[in-house]
Amino acid sequence: MIMGMAVITMIEPLAFSRLLQLASPMLPVGAYSYSGGLEAAIESGTVHDADSTRIWIEDVLDVYISRFELPILWRMHRAWTHGGEGAAEWNARFRAGRDTSEGRAETLQMGSSLVLLLRDLGEFPAQGLERLQAMAPVTFPLAYAFATAAWDIPTRAALHAYAWSWLENQVGVAMKAVPIGQVAGQRILAAAAAEIPEIVGRSATLQDTAISNFAPGLTLAACRHETQYSRLFRS
Repeated sequence: MIMGMAVITMIEPLAFSRLLQLASPMLPVGAYSYSGGLEAAIESGTVHDADSTRIWIEDVLDVYISRFELPILWRMHRAWTHGGEGAAEWNARFRAGRDTSEGRAETLQMGSSLVLLLRDLGEFPAQGLERLQAMAPVTFPLAYAFATAAWDIPTRAALHAYAWSWLENQVGVAMKAVPIGQVAGQRILAAAAAEIPEIVGRSATLQDTAISNFAPGLTLAACRHETQYSRLFRS
């Protein structure tokens, strides 16, 4: 069903619970320890208050997440719904597109941690997990796509939760490092979250040739973070 720009996806109650589990900050994959370049933007003064925090986060969501991570995640999820055919290729493309050493280390560490968690949960077929691990090094989106497909979570819902989880982590970084207050953080969450349905819809229709990680400001911030003297986060 389409209402305006939002697409409403029907999802079974158990699948919905599993999706919330994957999107939770309690998921033990270490997402909280990364800022994705935001800490360097704070150090440089580009991000310095609630308004500049909102602008940075919304820009990264629109320019990078919607044009690179989400379209590849979409393809990974669709691949896993067909037994994983083609997933390895998109895993390699995503890995190559992480254009800083910290960015690459981040997705591989989180991917590895999620694979271990999925194995320990004991809810996934051994054959599927073996195929996932055979695609090593596993990026976080690949493991996330595997889990959401295995739990019968609709593709759009999986992408929406992935974007929300990224957004929540970014606001958490800003609350610690700018710093901004909890109310300001909730305002940013509300404003940026309102864009997620449209961004997911746009990501789902992006052609292969239009997928791009081109975000110079974000890349430069991530590079600066690699040599930043004082920092709280790993990227």
